[in-house]
Amino acid sequence: MESAVINALKNRRSIYALGSGSPISDDEIAQLVKDAVEAIPSAFNAQTQSAVVLFGEKHQQLWQIVRETLFAMLPDEEAKAKTGAKLDSFAAGHGTVLFFSDVATVADQQKNFPLYADHFPQWADEGIGMLQIAVWAALEEAGLGVNLQHYNPLIDEKVAAAFNIPAGRQLVSQMVFGEVKAPAGEKQDNVSLEDRFKVLK
Repeated sequence: MESAVINALKNRRSIYALGSGSPISDDEIAQLVKDAVEAIPSAFNAQTQSAVVLFGEKHQQLWQIVRETLFAMLPDEEAKAKTGAKLDSFAAGHGTVLFFSDVATVADQQKNFPLYADHFPQWADEGIGMLQIAVWAALEEAGLGVNLQHYNPLIDEKVAAAFNIPAGRQLVSQMVFGEVKAPAGEKQDNVSLEDRFKVLK
């Protein structure tokens, strides 16, 4: 049985050699992300996951924020050169999706449903995970290369100020996308599938 969803997930890889081009328009990219945000489920329908798509100058601004933040912490020029090269590869992409978790809503859920209080942070994380993979697969299917980064919480305050992020939303990850300049290497499974999957009847 063929499944377009499963095929997109199988084809999804971390692509680090990205260019500023795109096979589809910015409006189409934004619509894909918007549709994923709308479609992905969340515990108690709290809709704690959200996304902000950055193009052009805003995309560049994000990676300049990361650069300035990290460079202020690095010990020497050699470390800055190595880190700078990596950040340049992200800035070279077409755009970035910022993923956020609404921690204020999670706190309200914990207060309103104390029986499940310990579970709400985990459920919120699951919602973000589902949203990330949905966006990743959709962008891959559209012909874009994608990789996922985590420079939070170091950049949280500056990102919130720069992009007018509402209070109570916590940055979770940064998904870079763009034209594929070089494919990913051969995928390797570190744990056998037999150890990770079984069928019982």
